[in-house]
Amino acid sequence: MAAHEAGSWFPVLALGVTLLKLLLIPTYHSTDFEVHRNWLAITHSLPVSQWYYEATSEWTLDYPPFFAWFEYVLSHVAKYFDKEMLVVQNLNYSSHATIFFQRLSVIFMDVLLIYAVRECCRCINGKRASKELMESPLFVLAVLLLWNFGLLIVDHIHFQYNGFLFGLMLLSIARLFQKRHLEGAFLFAVLLHFKHIYLYVAPAYAMYLFRSYCFTANNPDGSLKWRSFSILRLAALGLIVSLVSALSLGPFIAWGQLPQILSRLFPFKRGLCHAYWAPNFWAVYNAVDKTFTVIGLKYKLLDPAKVPKAAMTGGLVQEFQHAVLPSVTPLVALACTALSMLPSIFCLWFKPQGPRGFLRCLVLCALSSFMFGWHVHEKAILLAILPLSLLSVERSRDASIYLVLSTAGHFSLFPLLFTAPELPIKILLMLLFTVYSFSSLNAIFRRRGPLLNWLETIYLIGLIPLEIFCEVAFPFTTWKLKFPFLPLLLTSVYCAVGILYAWLKLYVSAFVGQPAVRQKEE
Repeated sequence: MAAHEAGSWFPVLALGVTLLKLLLIPTYHSTDFEVHRNWLAITHSLPVSQWYYEATSEWTLDYPPFFAWFEYVLSHVAKYFDKEMLVVQNLNYSSHATIFFQRLSVIFMDVLLIYAVRECCRCINGKRASKELMESPLFVLAVLLLWNFGLLIVDHIHFQYNGFLFGLMLLSIARLFQKRHLEGAFLFAVLLHFKHIYLYVAPAYAMYLFRSYCFTANNPDGSLKWRSFSILRLAALGLIVSLVSALSLGPFIAWGQLPQILSRLFPFKRGLCHAYWAPNFWAVYNAVDKTFTVIGLKYKLLDPAKVPKAAMTGGLVQEFQHAVLPSVTPLVALACTALSMLPSIFCLWFKPQGPRGFLRCLVLCALSSFMFGWHVHEKAILLAILPLSLLSVERSRDASIYLVLSTAGHFSLFPLLFTAPELPIKILLMLLFTVYSFSSLNAIFRRRGPLLNWLETIYLIGLIPLEIFCEVAFPFTTWKLKFPFLPLLLTSVYCAVGILYAWLKLYVSAFVGQPAVRQKEE
């Protein structure tokens, strides 16, 4: 099936997931709903110069200026639904009209995601085309992206605007595949000024654009020579980034507000871990420290007066000190993140594999930041899962990594939806998406044998008893009062093992995978 043949079934997929999103409108929404309602009120009611100073609500504006302007535009539509939602003092306001508008705005903005997915489908290798639609890599990729379980529950239940942001990222990736480098760079620069979390993957973009666009000669051995370096192309990239940054930050710099904006964007005093532990290296680190603390207190190796009570397991966003292991500072987390990224960046320079090599580097950068970053949100795992979807339909090795990463990563999002009515919804959606992922990818690569080895299979099966314990058994135990944080701790640590494994396996794939392609293929 060629890319252009997607026209017959793609609208059906897009319409189907849109209808599902509409059905999820009445479901539970988190504090993020109030966050964005407050931002609507701030941008609508106050002059621009006060946006990043307003602090009536604890949910202050902490996204870059383009997102603030996005909220400003939305607010002028919101006033036709319910003007009361645009009053800054109306904290925790959530009328039916407000809920309907905000839910509908997320669904509407996903049009960009739909378009980006269609463009990505034009970029993947279609050599494995099949007469069976369900086994077509194009169809499978469209489902994995449009019907992604994580996006559905994070955006359309929990509430956020990740869909259109990922749409910008996927569209920029598609443009790089299509060798439209300047357009891809522009889209990514715009994305950074919508949400700064995408700085995680900026090193991959910078290295790939520098190597594949700024060097123009095609040497027979694939090497680079400085005489083929184009200063004009580098200047074009720099101009794009500078103009986008000037448009976004210029007014605030003129008012002397840049330090205030940076303090909002990078609030290091929030602590190493988010209230819901992201399943990363620091979750394991915290669990080990907690274990040592319990043992030390039991055998009187530690002074109880010097051990902070529930320092890491109180579910609060705050700074804390480890009791046994060395405490981690933002500088240490930054150093660990940078060091874990470097091999993938070097690989992209010395062992290029065209746009797919860039995509693999992007995923590695996202995972490295997720594993070692400061105050990482559990939702950030989607920054690795979604782009890895493009690789999963082309190589069996990437498909196996995707299955482990997406299953463990999506399962780690379960604690976000803790209300009883959403329990069957999240389990059903997760089950349907996971079963489809396994069956479709195995169908594409059936001639290469099973995608998972026995150890990976056992690990993923282990998620079932973990969920039964956390959701069914634990609430009826006496541990609920003494260790209320236990289900989250177990979920984070168990999922962290799988994500760390996928990260290491992807690194091995990057270094011992396909041989380097020549510069002309980039």
